[in-house]
Order: sequence, then C-alpha cells, then structure tokens
Amino acid sequence: MAEALTQYKLTILYMLDRVDFPLTNTQISNFMLDKDYTTYFTIQQAISELIDAELMRTESTHNNTHYYITPAGKETLSYFPDKISDGIKKDVIDYLAEHKIELRQEISIIADYYRTTSQEFAVRCQLKERGRMLIDLTVAAKSKSEAEAICSNWKSQHEDVYDYLMDLLLK
Repeated sequence: MAEALTQYKLTILYMLDRVDFPLTNTQISNFMLDKDYTTYFTIQQAISELIDAELMRTESTHNNTHYYITPAGKETLSYFPDKISDGIKKDVIDYLAEHKIELRQEISIIADYYRTTSQEFAVRCQLKERGRMLIDLTVAAKSKSEAEAICSNWKSQHEDVYDYLMDLLLK
C-alpha cells in the first residue's frame, strides 16, 4: 500500500506541475477516479500527506480549495522521474489537454463571502484570465443565504456582469 500511495502522490504532483494554474480537490479526484487508479479516501490521504510534507500548498474559500505545487514538491518530483509510468503520464497529459479550458475556467471564476463587522455579509467576486485580474468586485449582502446566492450566480453569470459593467463604464 505504501508503494501505491507514493505513486498516487507523485501522480498528483505531476498533475500540478503540468499546469500553470492551481487545481481543485474535485479536479484531482475526478481524474484519479475516472481512471480507476484508487478510491476517493486514498486520494484524500495522499493530498493530506502532500500538504503536511509541504509539497503542496492550499488556498481555500468557503466552497473550494485550490492546490499548488511548492518548490519542494517540484524538487521531490524531479527525484523520481521513473516512478510514474509513461501510461500514467500520458493519461495526465491527455486529461489536462482535453479539460484545460474547463479546469482553468473553474479556478478563474471566484466567489466567496465573509461576515462584516456590522454582522452583515460581503461577497467578493473575482474574474481572472491567465493569472491577471479582470474584475474584483465586493458587494454587500443582508444574509448568508443572499451571499450564497450571489456566489452561485456569479459562477453562471460572470460574463454578463463583466460585459455590462464594461459597457456602462466605457460609455
């Protein structure tokens, strides 16, 4: 089992090393599960151990966690180039190529909320493109459910909001 867990960890590091943006737990899990490499719980164990060993770092919001490979993770990956089979490398490369737009878009549309000092909620909506911030908008919400609705709607309506604001501001 230890050898298999090492393989899963290296595969996760390899995935993170092959992209220029972070991946989410769901994205990593979907790849590993779709390929029937292992179980969900083993994936979570591998991710947890990579974080504990500081080979990955995280950034979290209320509804998602983004994973990044650290310099120590890159270095570790370089020590074991033959531990990942050519078949797994090909699977990773094919998966990333096939889903790159969706994967990048998922981490480029960010919405999170927090409680303000006046006990209301603020919702921060962001839209990034290739690591460049296009919009960073914070709006007030009267309740947690309103804040959650804004977060959810931002995911599906960010383009309309951005286009509307740009049209309005550039008149």
